[in-house]
Amino acid sequence: MAESGDENLYAAARDIARALGKDPSAAGDILQILSGYGASSGNSRTTAARGGANVNLDRSLNSLERQISSYIVEDRPIWSDPVDSRNFLDAVDELIAVAGDLRSMAGDKSVAVCISRADELIQQVMFRLQEEFGYVMDRASESFDSDDDFSGEEDNDDTSYARPITDFKFVIEALQSSVIGDLNAIAIRMVAGGFGKECSRVYSSRRREFLEESLSRLHLRGLSTEEVQETPWQDLEDEIDRWIKAVTMVFRVFFPSERLLCDRVFSDLSVSSVTDLSFMEVCRGTTTQLLNFADAIALGSRLPERLFKVMDLYEAIQELIPKMETLFSNQYCLPLKHEADAIHKRLGDAIRGIFMELENLIRRDPPKTAFPGGGIHPITRYVMNYLRAACKSRQSLEHILDQTGNETGSDTRPLSVQIRWVLELLESNLEGKKRTYRDPALCFLFMMNNGKYILDKVSDNELGLILGEDWIVKHTAKLRQYHSSYGRSSWNQLVGLLRTESPYPKLVESLRLFKDRFDEVCLTQSQWVVTDKQLREELQSSVAGVVSPAYSNFISRLKESPEINGRRGEPFIAYTVEDLELRIKGLFKESSS
Repeated sequence: MAESGDENLYAAARDIARALGKDPSAAGDILQILSGYGASSGNSRTTAARGGANVNLDRSLNSLERQISSYIVEDRPIWSDPVDSRNFLDAVDELIAVAGDLRSMAGDKSVAVCISRADELIQQVMFRLQEEFGYVMDRASESFDSDDDFSGEEDNDDTSYARPITDFKFVIEALQSSVIGDLNAIAIRMVAGGFGKECSRVYSSRRREFLEESLSRLHLRGLSTEEVQETPWQDLEDEIDRWIKAVTMVFRVFFPSERLLCDRVFSDLSVSSVTDLSFMEVCRGTTTQLLNFADAIALGSRLPERLFKVMDLYEAIQELIPKMETLFSNQYCLPLKHEADAIHKRLGDAIRGIFMELENLIRRDPPKTAFPGGGIHPITRYVMNYLRAACKSRQSLEHILDQTGNETGSDTRPLSVQIRWVLELLESNLEGKKRTYRDPALCFLFMMNNGKYILDKVSDNELGLILGEDWIVKHTAKLRQYHSSYGRSSWNQLVGLLRTESPYPKLVESLRLFKDRFDEVCLTQSQWVVTDKQLREELQSSVAGVVSPAYSNFISRLKESPEINGRRGEPFIAYTVEDLELRIKGLFKESSS
């Protein structure tokens, strides 16, 4: 009866502690107060009270040891039975509370053995809870609908249909609420027992597997740095497209969903860092895999054609940085955020290097042989299409060039100055190429063709806005100069044959010379190339505007010559004005063979 009374007194002490809003571990102190209530103060009664408390705690520990051991030795999972799991948790709570009570009397040598027993039993309990935590997660993953595919494709009657994802505002409910409740209950006890890191380790290992499986459905190849360096660029372009879709899905859907799940599983913990640690461990592997690919691209070749895909990588990370700042704001995740920032910067450095390499490409394209027909040279097409496409990412390029110059203190030029410099190099290169033509008229036609192409490429787009109206006006005037120089070098000399005031025999000779020279020029220039229809028609019109009136006046003077009187008929005139104009319309081809 006495033992039962002591146990009841201890239980009452715990109830009082709870009612006062104190930790149940304070029951030992309350028990001492109750044991000595109404008695006179004195060492003998205090010692007796402490001794009674020790006896009661020892008996409670014995009872808990028997109860808990019956669960620990079980082969089947405790959480396979809801009743067993509730009873086990109650026993664990009681054990943790008793251990707390014992530690509050740690100065008493008589309780040292009990503390050691309690700690050993807690360790056994924690190991079993760790197993149960894994069991609950594994059981949940087996029941989770593994057919959900986040790759953007769905199968129907053996046919794959693209289902592009444009709205990322949804959450993956990977675990049912009841499962989350069980995990949270276990996590609370493991953290209270000092096994928070072990709990986090089990949780993160299971969730990493889920993320890895989800990532594999996005068809990423998971290339190493060495494999990226060895893979042909064309294949890497496809991988970059997949990478951008994957990284967007990961940071807009997968990681926010994992953060929410972490917050729910590890809610109401006495140690909040477990939540942040678990989330970091879940995300670290996937984040590292994604960033390593981007880093390998950043460290790759600086060939100019790589600019656009590297820019896609840069802008994809740029758009996700605000999301990363939110998700990776805690102390454990900050290194991941810093690594993402560093790789984003290295991509920017790569873009700057690639863009600067365009200058070297122009310099390495020296004039060798004349380009057929004086048409638009491939280097002109390449550079202008390159610049036009690059300027679609104007803001990013401006930021990269400005930031790199500020950070390194180098002479990095702003984007507008850089583009003007590239175009100056291109024009200088074309000036060198025009000297490969023997015919001066073809030199100017070549410059006109390429100048017109350059102007067309800067009209009505970002490239034109960057260069500015003054640049466009200046180069439009330069194009008119090429046009005038072409006319002077080709047709003015020919027209000069028709502007003679010589006697009749000389006029006839001039007509013959004009016809021969006109036929020769038309034959030659009919093989020259003017790709732009508007320019071709303008040139034909300007030639006709110079030649036709002069020819018409010449024929009129010839027919009106006094020396024609008395002669038999008029001199032979091969072309009428209309014939002449028809021949002029045959000048220039649309493209070179």
